[in-house]
Amino acid sequence: MSNLKADPTMPLQYVYTNQDFVTDVRRSTDSSSGMASPPAKFDTTIQAGWADRMEKGLFRYHLGNLQTRILPGSRGYVAQLNIQRGIERRKPQEILSIQQEFSAKQFNFNKINPEEIIFEMIKDTERGTALHHSGQLQQPCRMVVLVNVSPLEFGHCLFVPDPSCCLPQVLTRFAIQVGIESVLLSSDPGFRVGFNSLGAFASVNHLHLHGYYLDHELKIESMPVKPLLPERGFYRLLDFPAGLLFYTESEELEKVARAICEVTDFLVDGNIAHNLFMTRGCPPCDHRQNEKNICSRKGVRIAVWPRISCFGAKEESSFNVALCELAGHLPFKNKKDYELTTEKDVIDIIQRNRVSAMKTQQCNVYG
Repeated sequence: MSNLKADPTMPLQYVYTNQDFVTDVRRSTDSSSGMASPPAKFDTTIQAGWADRMEKGLFRYHLGNLQTRILPGSRGYVAQLNIQRGIERRKPQEILSIQQEFSAKQFNFNKINPEEIIFEMIKDTERGTALHHSGQLQQPCRMVVLVNVSPLEFGHCLFVPDPSCCLPQVLTRFAIQVGIESVLLSSDPGFRVGFNSLGAFASVNHLHLHGYYLDHELKIESMPVKPLLPERGFYRLLDFPAGLLFYTESEELEKVARAICEVTDFLVDGNIAHNLFMTRGCPPCDHRQNEKNICSRKGVRIAVWPRISCFGAKEESSFNVALCELAGHLPFKNKKDYELTTEKDVIDIIQRNRVSAMKTQQCNVYG
């Protein structure tokens, strides 16, 4: 069972095992959120910690209920208006290379207010060891969970593998595995985890993943896929935007995390920028599923989108295509775009960012 360990001199520790994974999650057919299970301890701990930091004024702005609309069309894009994030967030770092080294001179998560930390995740295994950020089994490695002080949505937090290791923004097997485990620890089908590589709109060159709650169903949770190496949980997204998809339930977690890391390592070695998105989803299938399967959220879908790199500091007035947008969640920074953007506009913007079908095809030969 998961448990919380408190030490007045240390951040709260969230200790968990595989037994804490929630396996009976389903999405209701009669509501947008469909959370049928009671909140898991993981959810209540994150949400209470996040709300506490909001109340203490640690965020750059107060986040209330965001204006939300579903864009007309078959893709069900979820648009939200978040003007304050566009105005108040920290200026993104200038990124010049996908393999750019960590710089202690730039902002990094060793410079945050310690009160922003909600807890540290530590996996307790039978052997008393855990997966280290290097991918080797060693003594437990901590995953620090802290609030994102410029939140996209409710509960927006950052997952940072041992910040003192000063790792650049390149995925490791440890980061991927704990990201998937976080989704499995949540009983809410709206909890999402994602990653932007350097050159794919990462704002900080210090290894981190995003986690947040979006109380609306996304098409990626159930869209059809084509098997590539199904024995390794590896598929190709058939619908727009083109990308790769992995699927795992709790039993195959480590094997699939390893396979994902092989793909992201391949992309980094080839200087190919990429975005990744993890969400509860139904089992993979190449056709429309029956109602029983399409409502199942027992496992986790992990989408990886290779894309053309975008270097230099972000232009904050533009509509950036990153992990949220590729998954169908569209945070807008101004009211005009929020009200007037159509599904066709979104597709055109993603096409202009040239999420590359050619590079996706290159990854299809991975094995």
